[in-house]
Amino acid sequence: MRRGLHAAAWLLGLGFALLPQVGLASTGAAELLAACNAAPASSTLQAEQHGLPADARAVWLDARRIYLPAARSDGRYRLYHSAAGRLSAKAGSAVQGIDASWGLRVQPGGLPPALAARFGYLGEGQVLVLDAIAARRLPDMLRGQLMLVQEDARGLVQQATATQPAAALDKLYARAGQVHDLGVSLPRAAGQPQQRHTQFKLWAPTAHDVTLCRYAAGHGSALAALPLRRDAATGIWSLRQPADLSGSYYSYLVEVQVRGVGRVRNRVTDPYAISLTTDSRRAYIADLGSPALKPAGWDASDSPARVASNVDMSIYELHVRDFSIDDASVPAPKRGKYQAFGVSDSNGMRHLRALAEAGLSDVHLLPVFDLATVPEADCLTPSVPDPAQTGPASEAQQAAVMAVAARDCFNWGYDPLHFNAPEGSFASDPSDGARRVIELRELVMGLHRAGLRVGMDMVYNHTSASGQHPQSVLDRVVPGYYQRYDAKGQVERSTCCDNTATENLMMAKLMSDSVLLWAREYKMASFRFDLMGHQPRAAMVAMQQRLRRELGREVQFIGEGWNFGEVANGARFVQASQLSLNGSGIATFSDRGRDAARGGSAGDGGAAMVSRQGWLNGLYYAPNALGSSASREDLLKAADLVRVGLSGSLRGFALQTHQGQVLPIAQIDYAGQPAGYVAQPGEVVNYVENHDNQTLFDTLALKLPRDTSREDRARVQVLGLALTAFSQGVAYFHAGAEILRSKSLDRNSYDSGDWFNRLDWTLQDNHFGTGLPPAPDNAAHYDIFRPVLADPSIKPEPAQIRWTRDAFLDLLRIRASSSLFRLKTADELQRRLRWHNTGPQQQPTLMAAELDGRDLEGAGFQRLIYFINAGLGSERLQLDSARGLPYELHPVHRAAAAADRRPAETAAFDSAQGRFSIPPRSAVVFVLP
Repeated sequence: MRRGLHAAAWLLGLGFALLPQVGLASTGAAELLAACNAAPASSTLQAEQHGLPADARAVWLDARRIYLPAARSDGRYRLYHSAAGRLSAKAGSAVQGIDASWGLRVQPGGLPPALAARFGYLGEGQVLVLDAIAARRLPDMLRGQLMLVQEDARGLVQQATATQPAAALDKLYARAGQVHDLGVSLPRAAGQPQQRHTQFKLWAPTAHDVTLCRYAAGHGSALAALPLRRDAATGIWSLRQPADLSGSYYSYLVEVQVRGVGRVRNRVTDPYAISLTTDSRRAYIADLGSPALKPAGWDASDSPARVASNVDMSIYELHVRDFSIDDASVPAPKRGKYQAFGVSDSNGMRHLRALAEAGLSDVHLLPVFDLATVPEADCLTPSVPDPAQTGPASEAQQAAVMAVAARDCFNWGYDPLHFNAPEGSFASDPSDGARRVIELRELVMGLHRAGLRVGMDMVYNHTSASGQHPQSVLDRVVPGYYQRYDAKGQVERSTCCDNTATENLMMAKLMSDSVLLWAREYKMASFRFDLMGHQPRAAMVAMQQRLRRELGREVQFIGEGWNFGEVANGARFVQASQLSLNGSGIATFSDRGRDAARGGSAGDGGAAMVSRQGWLNGLYYAPNALGSSASREDLLKAADLVRVGLSGSLRGFALQTHQGQVLPIAQIDYAGQPAGYVAQPGEVVNYVENHDNQTLFDTLALKLPRDTSREDRARVQVLGLALTAFSQGVAYFHAGAEILRSKSLDRNSYDSGDWFNRLDWTLQDNHFGTGLPPAPDNAAHYDIFRPVLADPSIKPEPAQIRWTRDAFLDLLRIRASSSLFRLKTADELQRRLRWHNTGPQQQPTLMAAELDGRDLEGAGFQRLIYFINAGLGSERLQLDSARGLPYELHPVHRAAAAADRRPAETAAFDSAQGRFSIPPRSAVVFVLP
């Protein structure tokens, strides 16, 4: 009997019969309309049978081949299908619930070399091939339940596994990658330019049915449930409505087969939604080009023309809510909102204008796309005890913040829900899909008026959820496609959350379409990509080329090129990571100079947070209580890496090391990697602080000797900012670094609420000592933090905050004054940058670099020499090449002295001797006019 069933299935596999449409009776209109309004948003129509494999170890390589790790070459393999998901496969029994099955032959030789780069992580195994006739049925197979079974000669199950379909879907529906109007569009009717119709398109190739739920508003019952039609060539479902439905809302009912669950009907929003209602329940129908969505003056609001290439960017990283939530000069309803950037006379906007006038070019917004974790209505505000009553190192503040953290109004926002829609918690009315669009555009206009370009922090490497989770969008539309899976079919989570597979055609397309939308419709001038190393280099390069082609302008890309997780070292593709982006023009953050300056690494915990001092804060030359074991050799190595950072981390730049060798900095070691790794200066982002980890002030609070004065703490902070300002490449600053921003030692403030993330634009308080930081990421270190937070000598007074702000403005002016700080090519940098005070006999706390400005457009000076002295005493450096020349302090320094700020009041140059005198803990620039 078993053999008879087996033979019948095999005949179907020869392609002489169509796959049977076994399953559910057709669904009535009334039932679908009810489903548009039902809660929850998913219903199971047909549960999977018992005896199913829990994993998906079989991976489709294309539309005919499957790879099965650890498979035997002498095995017997069959592919089983059930349209309604009724398969059951128990070891030692025959498969039950079969609609069709096909035998698979083993292809000798294992994984083809052409596919090894993408699938080599699967390890040893066998390629199993579906015959050409059966392969024609694959589109229908993938809409149902598939199982790969190894069986014995009697047809009994030895092992069974589900399949990972992404590569097969990419092969079958490659034409979908050329469709440019996914989501909702409102094209004008042919011959009637004043009349529009509404077009809906959703890529859901494995769906059995797709229904549009249409709503008049963001709340209330559905008006209609309308079926979409599937295009077999692209897998796109579409519906045309003859009216302009702008201003109304929609969602989809998508009927799909879900591994481990069964046949389900998901009510889900559109992955291409351009706006939403409260808490992202429904997508908004609109044309972003409509005058109704443009604030007055939007079309004329151009991004300031301040950046000709990457190196011209001086970026300020800013969170929308942080910017104004504590700013009393902003009307209360606008605090923490997009609209705060339109209050031109607020303390915060005055501060940004001052930065722009000094030379800042870009503001990069932490995520403002639709987020999963911030309630868009009725978020809670904690009642936080006053540290004046509890003490500066109390646990009471963090306890109050953490008690409502899941429902408060704050999160950094690295938890994407919809990539193409603005976040509603920053809008004045999140229930109105138009408001968040208009108000984000008003934000952009406000920054344009201040002279600043606007960039976005984008997070395409993961979603906030996957599978059947209510906040999973992509995976409930095309199950098993958009996420990245391990060899067992489990979602990879190395990024923090549910990783996306940007190596897949339609995930890469979604990313590219999304970036184009933000650049075109919101005039974003540049983008920062979170964990960009989890994305393919090819996808990033293609996306940048597309923007250049379609927009007719350059859009700068920077990102985190960290190399880790399941994609590390090119395990699945050539990554957009530090060592893989040479020559791409895409810039990555450099940890070389950052770690050397701050000390240790970003992940240090316990005593290492204190003992691992850096070049800035006393390594060897000013040891703290735990840092006395460092040697002069350690300081010399750190000084070499600081020079690497100042030299733009350029691979081929020749530098004399502390050992006396002259090496290209690619041959200088940084934790087992090349210290120099970029091909051009514009491919590196220099920074000493960003939203991650402790702020620079907090790091210095831990690492500087406890008896360091407030004034010297401010000076060391400015030295850190000077390292960024004087480095070749992109300059990147975290909001508040210039006002000694503290998060009360918080190691990870992503969910620490307004209390630990706020900014004070009155320059009265930096918020150090406002309680112990939240326990989840900090409690293990409370014993270290308590005495530091309780030390009143560390907390700055307004005078030090104002001085630091003024010194930072001077650094921006100096960087902006000369293209010598912004050399565009490797050749220019090699030719014009010369280091002094290097080699074994150097004074390692003194950086001294000379830049030759002759025949360089925008140089402003014939020559320029800058010094950064981290030491506790004055330094003198005699340069024969400077003897007899009329070097003078940079005009910005002279203006500061005239204004009685005197940041370099004792710096001097003796022309007869060619000797420069540099004050302790100072950054000084001399110029030859």
